[in-house]
Amino acid sequence: MPRKSAPPVQHDRVEGALRFSMQNWILLAAAAVAIILGYVLLADGSTVAAPLLLVLGYVVLIPLGIIR
Repeated sequence: MPRKSAPPVQHDRVEGALRFSMQNWILLAAAAVAIILGYVLLADGSTVAAPLLLVLGYVVLIPLGIIR
């Protein structure tokens, strides 16, 4: 009995998939910079600026970068 071939795979965008614009990438890059700078300042002993930058990166910029 001949074997049926699988239907061709479509590489179209999946509905509901995330589509990142330039604004998303800028926000995510800003989040990465804020987080890296926050950890550098944390290692340096900063007790005010480091936590603020880390919270800004993790709580504000990353969610904005994903949602917008």
